[in-house]
Amino acid sequence: MDSKMKGIVRCEPYNPKWKEEFIKIRSMLDACIGDLIIGFEHVGSTSVEGLAAKPIIDIDVVIDSYEIFPQIVERLMAIGFIHEGDGGIKGREVFKRNFEDDFMPYHLYVCPKNSEELLRHIAFREYLKGHASEREEYGSLKMRLAEQFPTSIDKYMSGKHDCVQRILLKIRSESAIPSIYTKPESD
Repeated sequence: MDSKMKGIVRCEPYNPKWKEEFIKIRSMLDACIGDLIIGFEHVGSTSVEGLAAKPIIDIDVVIDSYEIFPQIVERLMAIGFIHEGDGGIKGREVFKRNFEDDFMPYHLYVCPKNSEELLRHIAFREYLKGHASEREEYGSLKMRLAEQFPTSIDKYMSGKHDCVQRILLKIRSESAIPSIYTKPESD
């Protein structure tokens, strides 16, 4: 349960602790489902060094196909996660914690390797890592929106929409969205 920040929109400058937290959460998940999956991806703003972000880790668990998905659901349920469907986004299954833990807040998604949403997450992350001016513009916008709408995640998200779409158009125009997932060599 992400009750640690429920109802609050907070954005802060990049924190190297986020990568460490991802590694801790990944280790816990790896012990549960590591033998069934292709890999874990730290996505979202906390995965981009130098980018301001809401301090919530986004994790995409990559599976080969939906054939293995029932086993993933079963194992995650056994340690306290609830499958909440795709949240309206095809190719991205949402899991919520039903327990308190010592990790910082995180969102957990399971995606097949050919999921457009997974590939978009990775392309967006990599683009921002390699384009400082867009990273700074996006980070500044997020900080302003969090200050302007501290209790409305909907208004915060709506305020980011045009900037995100503009960046995605740039990525598409450069053909930077991969057509298939390839596991990274290292973290």
